[in-house]
Amino acid sequence: MDLKQLEYFVHVAEMGSFTRASAFLQIAQPALSRQVRALEVELRQTLLQRNGRGVTPTEGGKRLLAHARGILQQVQRARDDLEDQRGAASGRLAIALPPSVSRTLTGPLVQAFRAQLPHASLSIVEGLSAYALEWLVIGRVDAALAYNVTPAPAIELQPLRDEPLFLVSARAPGERRRGTAVALATLAEQSLVIPSRPHAMRMLLEAALATEGRRARVALEIDSVPAILDLVQQGGAHALLTENAIRGSGQPEAFTLRPLKPPLVATLWLATSAQRPRGPLLERGAAIVQELLRSAPA
Repeated sequence: MDLKQLEYFVHVAEMGSFTRASAFLQIAQPALSRQVRALEVELRQTLLQRNGRGVTPTEGGKRLLAHARGILQQVQRARDDLEDQRGAASGRLAIALPPSVSRTLTGPLVQAFRAQLPHASLSIVEGLSAYALEWLVIGRVDAALAYNVTPAPAIELQPLRDEPLFLVSARAPGERRRGTAVALATLAEQSLVIPSRPHAMRMLLEAALATEGRRARVALEIDSVPAILDLVQQGGAHALLTENAIRGSGQPEAFTLRPLKPPLVATLWLATSAQRPRGPLLERGAAIVQELLRSAPA
């Protein structure tokens, strides 16, 4: 497969139109169509379904799209790495952040990155820890902040900080924002809105309750921290989150936080690939993230 053909295919699939892709790429539409058609002939299957409103990927096209994105990103990283050997921290750095961290870290991270690495570009992707690690392995991101990561040969890990978990509830009028500690036995009786397995908070909770022969009462499985907090605020259900997640919600005064007894602590890790080189840009970017987290409240 030709890299140019893959690039053309990705743009057409993502934009849903040969016309829009040709305008973006600044090439003639017939030439673009020929390149994509040549790719379909080589792979012996239709990759794009043409219709009156544009194009949509077929099942084969969806699979190729996932591979092609990773391939093109790896090629760009190879170019960036060759630039890095000259000592300049340049190129593009992609970092995945969990939602509980993203809202408070993104702004300071962008400002520090621009100030310290003016010749590089930053891309931030938000996702729960399990997704972030998948993106790291396939090459969509260069680094990921993730909670309670299980060590794996393909991933290098560096602990950043420990964050205690709280039982989060809708705050009643006159109620204090900090409640009394909650025992695990009491926690097991609460209706919870939590992410699905195998996300870090869910697995940590279930492991802790299992040691006492108990199970969590899961009212809803939601893989979105903002959506979880919206449901908690409506009342009737609770969440298990870090204080940083509440702080980043934009309305921390709407919730009551109760510490757990004994405490449950989520470790935030910086994960990078053990199979790709760590150039100056990744090293500098990782240092910026660590410094910001050291100075930020847990």
